[in-house]
Amino acid sequence: MKIIIKFTIATEEGLAALLTLTHAIAIEKFSKHLELSFVEKYIHENFSDSNLVEELNSMSNQWLIAYVDNIPAGFVQITSKGVRPSSLDRKRAIRIANFGILKKYFNLGVEEALLEKSLSVCRPYEAVWIHEYIRNPFIRLFESKGFVKQSEINQLDELPLNAVYLIA
Repeated sequence: MKIIIKFTIATEEGLAALLTLTHAIAIEKFSKHLELSFVEKYIHENFSDSNLVEELNSMSNQWLIAYVDNIPAGFVQITSKGVRPSSLDRKRAIRIANFGILKKYFNLGVEEALLEKSLSVCRPYEAVWIHEYIRNPFIRLFESKGFVKQSEINQLDELPLNAVYLIA
């Protein structure tokens, strides 16, 4: 098994891989906590073709895709967008957002490789934050890499799920 992490741009290939991954991972990640119709609405509003092209072309974002034997297995968005924790107000900080791996690739080293590459991209910043729902199985992975879970519980962006900030 060969794991490769690649930066993605708005090419036909990059967009197709991201569309497949964002849709499948959002359904896997949220459908056990929310009604499927709500998850589909979330996907349509956040991961449509036009939205992804705009996000891929934004200077505020970098997108990485993890490939296992040349098959897209996961992705992450590194961005300056999003509501940051107040403790980072005066710091140069970046966000790891939408971190996801297809379930069939869990525990094969894909999540480790994707997070390590993400952290290497984030090194020039004073701090890195993640905003994730509290039942996300990757929280343990984030904590093992030095992220500290904050005590404040809030809502995950536009989803009605309890979420927490993690800061490194």
